[in-house]
Amino acid sequence: MTAHREIQDEELMGVAQDPEQALRLHRSLRTIAGATSLDPDLREMARSVLSGGVDIKDAFQDPRYTEAVYQRMHEIRRAADEQTYAERQQSRARFAEWEARQQADLDRERAERDAPVHGSGWTGAG
Repeated sequence: MTAHREIQDEELMGVAQDPEQALRLHRSLRTIAGATSLDPDLREMARSVLSGGVDIKDAFQDPRYTEAVYQRMHEIRRAADEQTYAERQQSRARFAEWEARQQADLDRERAERDAPVHGSGWTGAG
């Protein structure tokens, strides 16, 4: 039996411009992989990239995945076009709340990632 492996943020630096963008991309891939409301091809792509089975650059060039992304973008655009003014205002408020939660989660992940490693055996005493 093989152990479950998930790529590290650094493995996304081929498309990310900096470690912060790699962290956000990694989180997005996790979200897509677990979103049962999304197209199965999108979820498959995210899981394949996260497991290291497909390089992210290759995934971005695969016609199945690009078509699934295009379709999802079209659905989002169509839904936005059909919203009333009041619905748009509600959506903006919900998005602002979601964005604040996402930022808090990112800040926590960043702090965990950048925290000093404990138990290394070095005490600093000389």
